[in-house]
Amino acid sequence: MAVDNMPPVISDSPSGLAIVEREVARACRDARRDRASVTLIAVSKTFDAEAIVPVIQTGQRVFGENRVQEAKAKWPSLMNDYPDLSLHLIGPLQSNKAREAVALFDAIHSLDRASLCEALAKEIVKQDKRPQLFVQLNTGEEPQKAGIAPPDADAFLANCREVYGLQIEGLMCIPPVDDPPAPHFALTAKIAARNGLKLLSMGMSADFETAIQLGATHIRVGSAIFGKR
Repeated sequence: MAVDNMPPVISDSPSGLAIVEREVARACRDARRDRASVTLIAVSKTFDAEAIVPVIQTGQRVFGENRVQEAKAKWPSLMNDYPDLSLHLIGPLQSNKAREAVALFDAIHSLDRASLCEALAKEIVKQDKRPQLFVQLNTGEEPQKAGIAPPDADAFLANCREVYGLQIEGLMCIPPVDDPPAPHFALTAKIAARNGLKLLSMGMSADFETAIQLGATHIRVGSAIFGKR
């Protein structure tokens, strides 16, 4: 699989990916960070293989999907053709899809409840495959949104490790649409730091530069690369 922290080798074509890559590189320079410290996840949800292949051929190797079933329909053949790809699940995961998720994805960004911890722990042992795991925070404590509320994060992370034996590597957040994202990114980084987590999945097409300034290691960019859905 691809090494996530290596930036893509981008051609000179003025594609969406090339434009995003230039913006990511500039944001890293402004933040005095190494470009290799930020993994660009190209979010390919709702796009078919025909739309994805040109992005792969342009140099991108890390992709994100929201749903297990959609990913199963298009990624096995792509990964057979391009075996150095890395696939991240960035959307909600049902516990009964844990087996398929562990088999297909190299990283899961949406761990947010005990039942899912239990299901993933079982499949990780059974399949002897260890995807990177991120706990999803609900930094805005929005009732309609998945994720662990910040006051509950420390206890949940402790249970992930001590009760279920999961190796949690990072946190993920999606700020409320109408809020400035910076406070949410800063809160996520603070919780990660006090729990010894090095990975931060935060920032999308509209706010990834702010996320990079505040320590994001993984940014999830879809429309700026693939166009509007």
